Amino acid sequence: MWILVNGAAFALYLLASFLARPRGPRSAVVAAPAMPAYRDAATVAMLLAWIAHSGTFILVLMGLHDPDFGFAPALSLTFWLVAAVYWVESLYYPLQGLRAWICLLAAISLLLTWIFPGDRPTPTGAGVAFALHWAMGIAAYGLFGAAVLHGFMLWSAERALHRRRPTLAGLGPALPLLTLEKLTYRLAALGFALLTASLVFAVSFSEKLFGHAFEFDHQTVFAVASWLLFAVLLLGRGVLGWRGRQALRWLFSGSALLLLSYVGSRFVLQVILHR
Repeated sequence: MWILVNGAAFALYLLASFLARPRGPRSAVVAAPAMPAYRDAATVAMLLAWIAHSGTFILVLMGLHDPDFGFAPALSLTFWLVAAVYWVESLYYPLQGLRAWICLLAAISLLLTWIFPGDRPTPTGAGVAFALHWAMGIAAYGLFGAAVLHGFMLWSAERALHRRRPTLAGLGPALPLLTLEKLTYRLAALGFALLTASLVFAVSFSEKLFGHAFEFDHQTVFAVASWLLFAVLLLGRGVLGWRGRQALRWLFSGSALLLLSYVGSRFVLQVILHR
């Protein structure tokens, strides 16, 4: 059952990505006004894909599929959250430029769950505490992932303005840059709050979560380093008024470190070291 639901989500995401691909000449900065989300065939396909994607997690919650904690399931859940954030935003803002990329990345994440199924067991006795910690961490991943995609739209638009070149395929924003910038860093601020809660939870309840005292290992180093970069970013924007490429560099760097903290380390252990 899980394979069928996963396969349906994969196929629908690919269909949505194909339908949402950019057509015709690319705008230098601003795309034409978009149709409402509910009238768009690509968005309908994306919504159906997201519902099927949700089904893969519902089957786990119902006990019909074993829970996985490897890097691929983590990526799958991350892009499920990114798609959810996009869908909510698209009800209020024309963000069709992101849709093809989000659907393609979500499809790839589902494909990876077939190739690299997770095999990390839940720590004995962790129960709800571990699930809550893991959910907060993955939710932070999803919010920062959405912020990064918005950031790429900003970067593409600024590149087009300064160099007088077209934006990258599908990344031309269809709303004012100031609005897009506010959305980007609001998502980053929400992600930072969840990341902070996840780290505090891990330090405070380490023995219950992982069965041993808190350890400052490579995963923790990357997570704390990303937290520090995000803290500097938000402080710089709030106090020093950072904008443009300077702020985006901090956002991209912090997100890369956060990716390494769980997904990257699990990829190395699971795929390269086979542990």
